[in-house]
Amino acid sequence: MLKQHLQFKLSQKLSPQQIQLMKLIQLPTQAFEQRLKQELEENPALESGKAETADSLDDNYDEYGDTGEGETITAEDINIDDYLSDDEVPDYRTQTSNYSADDDEKSIPYASGISFNQYLLNQLNTVNLNDDEWAIAEFLVGSIDESGYIRRPLPDIMDDLAFTQNIYVEEDVINEVLKVVQALDPPGVGARSLDECLILQLKRKEKTPALELAIAILSKSFEQFIKKHYSKLMQKHQVSEEELKGAISEIEKLNPKPGGSYAGSTRIIEHIVPDFSIRIVEGELELSLNGRNAPELHVSREYSNMLEGYKNAKEKSKSQKDTVLFIKQKLDAAKWFIDAIKQRQQTLFITMNTIMQYQKDYFLTGDERKLRPMILKDIADQIGMDVSTVSRVANSKYVDTPYGTKLIKEFFSEAMKNEQGEDVSTREIKKILETVIGEEEKKKPLTDDKLAKILKERGYPIARRTVAKYREQLGIPVARLRKQI
Repeated sequence: MLKQHLQFKLSQKLSPQQIQLMKLIQLPTQAFEQRLKQELEENPALESGKAETADSLDDNYDEYGDTGEGETITAEDINIDDYLSDDEVPDYRTQTSNYSADDDEKSIPYASGISFNQYLLNQLNTVNLNDDEWAIAEFLVGSIDESGYIRRPLPDIMDDLAFTQNIYVEEDVINEVLKVVQALDPPGVGARSLDECLILQLKRKEKTPALELAIAILSKSFEQFIKKHYSKLMQKHQVSEEELKGAISEIEKLNPKPGGSYAGSTRIIEHIVPDFSIRIVEGELELSLNGRNAPELHVSREYSNMLEGYKNAKEKSKSQKDTVLFIKQKLDAAKWFIDAIKQRQQTLFITMNTIMQYQKDYFLTGDERKLRPMILKDIADQIGMDVSTVSRVANSKYVDTPYGTKLIKEFFSEAMKNEQGEDVSTREIKKILETVIGEEEKKKPLTDDKLAKILKERGYPIARRTVAKYREQLGIPVARLRKQI
């Protein structure tokens, strides 16, 4: 038997407008421009640029659109006068909006060219190959990645040739054709491993004792070489320290990624466009928002004329009523989008301004040791917003400073206590750690234990495992791999 009962439930849900705002806040400048372009294409009621006539909605018109879920809207429910205004274009911009004559053009022209694989195939045209050999060579070239390597084993390539190209050959034949591919430019292309790549490059050079020793080391002692067991290398190859140093010097000149040296290869080039700019003017910090984040938007004049025509019409047909409903939806979307952009500008500016003031000592001097410990909650509490909002502002956004373009989230760091009990930023400790490692004796690099002792002597009592964590975050290898002869 079915039972009916009532249940009260309180829940929080974001409105579509709030969701749209959160998504816009998270976008960096270039992604925001793409989103704006998409909205302009999808909504004919929204236009960009300065309005030539009074073609905008009044900034303070009454709400009209939200009638509740499931309720039917008719054309008679819409107050046409709310859409027809003789006011000037409302202020949808911040103080630093739009392009101006002194704005820097943040774009770079890129030259187009043929792909890396096509570049290799063009070279194959100069080689005398029969039909099967050409097909195998073409398949091998197609297997080369952007770094210039063939990552797949030859037996797998042999199987693929049989199944996809109907070419049945032995592995030895593929090996011979591979030598032809490896003779192409740039040197080292078509290698199956790092040691093979380096050896291929060395064999293209003029023979010298240092070069022959380098080939011998890579061929017979590659594991000891990458682990920098120099004493074992000298003993195994019966060479002096100076001779070993000469061979290592030859190896260090090589390119471990030959495919990356091809200028015409098609790669995704990430061009950073700063979302903010900080300048020092007469000893004070000045923040500006990139003008590309503040577009000029207004409602289409044509849509206003359509509404005016409907209002003045004595007889209103069903098609006209349907048109008004469509216009209402587009006007709703245009208003929400314009409001969201305005709120985005305000949120970005307020948040970044608070970060700038919080780290004022750093932005005035550029000394990373003056970065204060700062977490998302510190900024959220000051601006009265949620931590997630601050996170969205800091995510994937950059600021142009007198000391270079910086990722905003890099200014956030946790706090640690020094010997005086003062809070210091982990960025400060990392900077000191980086300096200590840079000044170490390269023949006897400092271990993590010794680094921890040095930091403790300088007033930063941190454990060895913390030193190891910071070293890895800085991309610095262990002491053994930093050793030089």
